[in-house]
Amino acid sequence: MTGGRVDVLGVHVSVITMDATVDTFGQWIAAGERHLVCVSDMNALLHARSDEKLTQVYNTSGLTLADGMPLVWAGKLAGFSAMERVCGPDLIERVMAESVERGWSHYFYGGADGVAEQLRDNFVALHPGLKVAGVYSPPYRALTEAEDAEIIERLNTAAPDIIWIGLGAPKQERWMAEHRDRLTAPVLIGVGAAFDFHTGRLDRAPRWMQRSGLEWAFRLAKEPRRLWRRYVLGIPRFGLGMLLRRPRPVLPAGPRVSGSSR
Repeated sequence: MTGGRVDVLGVHVSVITMDATVDTFGQWIAAGERHLVCVSDMNALLHARSDEKLTQVYNTSGLTLADGMPLVWAGKLAGFSAMERVCGPDLIERVMAESVERGWSHYFYGGADGVAEQLRDNFVALHPGLKVAGVYSPPYRALTEAEDAEIIERLNTAAPDIIWIGLGAPKQERWMAEHRDRLTAPVLIGVGAAFDFHTGRLDRAPRWMQRSGLEWAFRLAKEPRRLWRRYVLGIPRFGLGMLLRRPRPVLPAGPRVSGSSR
């Protein structure tokens, strides 16, 4: 069974495949619809459990994708046997590979200084003819109202079809929710560490670890001081939460955060 959403610890995760995700982007772009897309893992769901506004962002998104295998397993437990993992690094790579033929243009927003530029250069080299409307790495601090207005104008003037946001969760989800109705791009999508993976700043786990749900162990081994709390404390919290609140289908799916056609 595919389509709809599954309730995982109160977050409504989309039951969708990679192919269907890309096709959905195409439908939104063709129709001029505006949506935000969350790419969510175990850590994101744990943040949302203690933040009602953040949960609302996930539950009213155009799509909330299962970035981690635990979310996929939760979906299968709820009866969605065809549910797939759609993680940020794989999704951005897949969309870039199809964008030349489809004519989609992109904007990379986020990352440390120089990361967005390198991301653009890497993808343009891999996919000649790829349209990148612009890149921007905001300062690592709260923006003033004037700075925020300037960024909105910059993004709308560039007029991309998809804005990829690499601010890290949950900052990027909050940013998308605050800016969705002020930006004209059809698709806003937060992909977190995908910027760093595709510029070589972070190594990805081997495929077998990704498929078996052990990517967390690889990342923990690479960055123990930064990530130990997320996994050593987070995995038991997630497991206990699943025991207390069994995943179940969400019928009907909740309303989506969207703007008017552009």
